[in-house]
Amino acid sequence: MANADLNREEIGVRGKQLYEQTIRSQVETPENIGKMVVVDVETGEYGVDATGLETSRRLHSKRPDAQLYGIRIGYDVADAIGGVMERTA
Repeated sequence: MANADLNREEIGVRGKQLYEQTIRSQVETPENIGKMVVVDVETGEYGVDATGLETSRRLHSKRPDAQLYGIRIGYDVADAIGGVMERTA
């Protein structure tokens, strides 16, 4: 399913779909709230770590052209600059 022509919007749509449909129920636990989940939008492979950097590196080492989507577990965004992140219900 490799498609190097995905734009940011398409990566976001695919990543959010994968997260909502299959990943969220597996990772959204009390001990993971606030951690980052990073998803390879083409393979569906993902990982969880404190900042997302370790997982991003691991996924890119497997597939250098991987297109990644990241989100903070329990929140609607990955980070906030000059604002406040609100928890999802």
